[in-house]
Amino acid sequence: MIARSCQSPRLGNGGVGRRQVGPRRSGKKIRQKMRNLIVNADDLGWTPGVNRGIAEAHRNGIVTSASLLANGSAFEDGVRTAQELPRLGVGVHLNLSDGKPVAAAAEVPTLLNNAGEFSGGPEALLFRLTAKSLELNHVELEWSAQIEKVRHAGIRPSHLDGHKHIQMLPGLSAIALRLAKKFAIDAVRVSHEESTLRAALTGDGASTSTTIKQGVQARGLKFLARDAREMAERSGISTADFFCGIAQTGVLTKKGVLQLLESLPEGTTELMCHPGYADEQLRDTATRLQKSRQTELAILTDKDIRKSIAALGIRLINYEQIGTSGT
Repeated sequence: MIARSCQSPRLGNGGVGRRQVGPRRSGKKIRQKMRNLIVNADDLGWTPGVNRGIAEAHRNGIVTSASLLANGSAFEDGVRTAQELPRLGVGVHLNLSDGKPVAAAAEVPTLLNNAGEFSGGPEALLFRLTAKSLELNHVELEWSAQIEKVRHAGIRPSHLDGHKHIQMLPGLSAIALRLAKKFAIDAVRVSHEESTLRAALTGDGASTSTTIKQGVQARGLKFLARDAREMAERSGISTADFFCGIAQTGVLTKKGVLQLLESLPEGTTELMCHPGYADEQLRDTATRLQKSRQTELAILTDKDIRKSIAALGIRLINYEQIGTSGT
């Protein structure tokens, strides 16, 4: 897949440039495909500190895209943040794991615990799907409500992805694709982590218990939704060619990102990240991603990372700029 328009990255003070250029007139044969990189910051809208970190990572660094939590406690602030950053692609971070539903609780009871909130990560949701205690029509209703809330706030979503990758679970990927078609959203994330890119992101070559555990989860997701990219293509929905960042969630390193850039394949790769500041609201949540968010922010705005992207000729894009028709 290739970008719909050829655009040059502008690093720092605004993130991704969207300068339109005309068709190539030199007549010279293009020897290689462009190497494109989407750097997507998850969890926009969770807390003001997360929103502020994502904005900084875009303005001063390499973040080109973000995923907005429609039920986040700082949703309105996240919308304002997105509207102040016209070059930032903004998708919907479909959620069934944290917080309250956007739809009326009475309409989606199988998604909720006794407190009327979402509960459980992918493993718990997979168990409930297998046990048929989670109704797929409730998922579709809730995700429709989340997308509509984002749209009604004045944001045209660039793509759909899932909080904790739940859009990859059996039955749920088909719903995400159906909703993408319904709401004219052109792209979805396929969380198939490429093993070679995962190895590059490891940085010093040493795996920790965290990266091993998350690497196993990444392989499990790829197995559960092994035909997800083909399903998207059949539906006419765009995807990135490659994806990485699951195993290094919360343990991203500068060395790992530099190695990833050196190893980046031709085509479009998405790097998932979680920059932010651990404010009081975030500390009151159950997420383990606290101090690591500021560490990631420092990496994503590091001058050596930005210099490497420029030197390697990597084009920074977002999901608005990928298409389904080319190679």
